[in-house]
Amino acid sequence: MLIGRKHEQMVLREALHKDQSQFIAVYGRRRVGKTFLIRETFDYKFTFQHTGLAAGKTSDQLANFQESLKEYGYSSAPLPVSWLEAFNLLKALVKQSRAKKKVLFIDELPWLDTSKSGFLTALEHFWNGWATTRKDIILIVCGSATSWIINKIINNHGGLHNRVTGKILLHPFTLAECESYAQSLGLKMEKEQILESYMILGGIPYYWSFMSKSLSLAQNIDKLFFEKDGILKDEFEHLYASLFKKKEPYIAIVSTLGKKRIGMTRDELIQELGINSGGNLSRRLIELEQCGFLRKYSTPGKSVKDALYQLLDNYTIFYFRFIQHNTSNDEHFWLSSIDAPFHRVWEGLAFERVVLQHVRQIKNALGISGVLSNVYSWRYDGDVGAQIDLIIDRHDSVINLCEIKFSSGEYVITKDYAKDLKRKREVYREQTKTKKAIHLTMITTEGVKRNAYYNDIQSEVTIDQLFVG
Repeated sequence: MLIGRKHEQMVLREALHKDQSQFIAVYGRRRVGKTFLIRETFDYKFTFQHTGLAAGKTSDQLANFQESLKEYGYSSAPLPVSWLEAFNLLKALVKQSRAKKKVLFIDELPWLDTSKSGFLTALEHFWNGWATTRKDIILIVCGSATSWIINKIINNHGGLHNRVTGKILLHPFTLAECESYAQSLGLKMEKEQILESYMILGGIPYYWSFMSKSLSLAQNIDKLFFEKDGILKDEFEHLYASLFKKKEPYIAIVSTLGKKRIGMTRDELIQELGINSGGNLSRRLIELEQCGFLRKYSTPGKSVKDALYQLLDNYTIFYFRFIQHNTSNDEHFWLSSIDAPFHRVWEGLAFERVVLQHVRQIKNALGISGVLSNVYSWRYDGDVGAQIDLIIDRHDSVINLCEIKFSSGEYVITKDYAKDLKRKREVYREQTKTKKAIHLTMITTEGVKRNAYYNDIQSEVTIDQLFVG
C-alpha cells in the first residue's frame, strides 16, 4: 500500500501525457521508498527495468545489464563490451515494444558509473542522440547516492546539462504519514507512541516496516537495535556508505554537529574538526543538507559566514546517543532504560528535532500558513545568555518565539520558568533591535496547564496538530 506521495505520483504520471520524451531523476536517502514509489506508480509494468550492482566492476555491471535486457524480451542480447554498446542494445529492445509510451527505469544509477567505464558519456549519447529524437520515451533514473544524482545528472555541466525534464526529491514521511503507515501495518499505536517511534526511526518507511504488531514499542526498539542480530544495529555504516563514496568525512561532520544542540558555524566546524578551510567542507555540508541530515539557517544581523548548521536526522542522533558507544550488551536496553534520566534528556532533544521537521504543520496550527516568514533558531552568548529553540519571523510584523517542551502530561509553567521566558524575550528584543510584536508560543506534547502563568504565552501547539497534513 502506497502511503502519501500524491504529488510525486502526479509528476510521474504526467510524463505519460507529455508530447516529448521525458527524463526524470528520483533521489533521496537510502530506504526512503524511491523504488517502491516508481514501481507502484507504473503498476510494475516497464518496457525495461534494471538495477545497478553495489560495488560491482564494470564487467559485472555490463553482464547484469545483459540479463535485464533478456528478462525484458531481448532473448538473444549479446554481452556488451562497453556502455555505448549496452545502450545500443537497449535501443533495439525499445524498438520492439508496441507500448504507446516506453517507460525505462534504471535504479541505483550511481552504481553503474564505475571508474573509467564511460557510463555517463554513453548515457548522454543515448539520451541526446536518440531518445530526444522521439516522443515516446520516459527514462526514470533513481539512486540513493543523492550527491551523485545532483552533481552528475541534475546539475550536469556536460552533455546532460538542462536535459532533466523532471526531478523528485523524495522526503521522509511526516508524522501523519507514519500514522497511516503504522495503521496499514496493523500496529496499534497512539500518537505518543508514533511520536517516540518517529524520534528514533524518523520518517523512513523501511525502518518502520520491521515493527512487529505483537510487541510493545520498547520491545520493538530492542529487537531492531539492541538484540545481537538486530536488523538495524549496523544501519549507520550502510546508510552513509550508500550515500557517499568516501563516507568518513561526512560521518566526522555529523558526529561533530551531534555535540551541539543548536548547531555550529562553518568556522566552528573547521576548528572542531581540525581541518583546513577549503571547498571540500562547503561541498560536503551542501550534500548533507541535500540529503536531509542537517539544516542550514541564518539569523538576523549575522553575516552569511555566521550561518549555523544543525544536525536534524533522527536516526543519526539516536545512534550517537545510544548505539555508537553502547558496550552493555543488554538486549533489553531500551525497555530497561525507559525511566532513566538520560532517556528523558534524549526525549527533549529528539522532540525538538521532530518539531523542526514539521514547521509547515506548526504554521498551519498558528493560522499563518500563508504568511511569508523566516524560520531559525537563535542564541546569544553574552553575559546574559539566551537560547530559543525555534523562531518564526513573520512578514506581518509578528515574531513567534517558540519554546519546545516534551512531557508525559500537561506542561506546567512555573514561576521561575515564566520569569525565564520573559527574560529570553527581552534579550532577543534588545539584541536584534526588532520593532515587531513578539509572541511567546509553547509547542508541547500534551498542552500547557492553565495556571497563573498560562496567560504569559500568546499561543500553543500540541502534537495532535503536528499530525495534521
